[in-house]
Amino acid sequence: MDNVVADLSQDRPRLGRSSTAERVADILRDRISEGFFPPGQRLSEESISEALGVSRNTLREAFRLLGHERLLDHRLNRGVFVRLPSAADVADLYRVRRVLEGAAVGHTPDDTELATIGEAVRDAERAAAKDDWQGVGTANIRFHQALVSLIGSPRIDEAMRQLLAELRLVFHVMENPRAFHEPFVDRNRTLLELMGSGRPDAAAAYLDDYLDHAERLLIHAFEPSR
Repeated sequence: MDNVVADLSQDRPRLGRSSTAERVADILRDRISEGFFPPGQRLSEESISEALGVSRNTLREAFRLLGHERLLDHRLNRGVFVRLPSAADVADLYRVRRVLEGAAVGHTPDDTELATIGEAVRDAERAAAKDDWQGVGTANIRFHQALVSLIGSPRIDEAMRQLLAELRLVFHVMENPRAFHEPFVDRNRTLLELMGSGRPDAAAAYLDDYLDHAERLLIHAFEPSR
């Protein structure tokens, strides 16, 4: 915890001259998406406010915003904790993913968009080669964020950022991260190739199977008896 919080000091430049709660929330959401804050971890007001150079009131407002996004839990007389989603949350997250990503794969990316999405695929492949499965998870998050950005809507991009941060918390339920992430390294490349070849119908069908596969794995991790 101490090393992760100390590392937040690198994010100070992102705050600019006006240290708003929204910008603090953006930083913490990104860190959750990157897997630095696992579910159940208590967040220290003192350490984080010092690392970011913001007031406790600003940090508390950021915590409140992230609580509304279902990323943090406020526990009476105990503090603020990173939330652990439930199996019901997983099912709902995948309902939303099917809508947003289903719309995205109907777009044929241009060369710049292909390069951005392709870099996330390559980052995952490099991380997998190093047996860095947290890094694979982070690259996977970036892949799906870039995919949805094809829609061209800042509001949808923001909604996807929040969804993926919550999804990253779900990943922690997997006892064997490699077993979960490894199949999707190749699946991301296949999906990208289908989109790049101008085959939206094939990409959409592949995405449906892809999301069904991931949802089954996560639900099973919550409810092994199923």
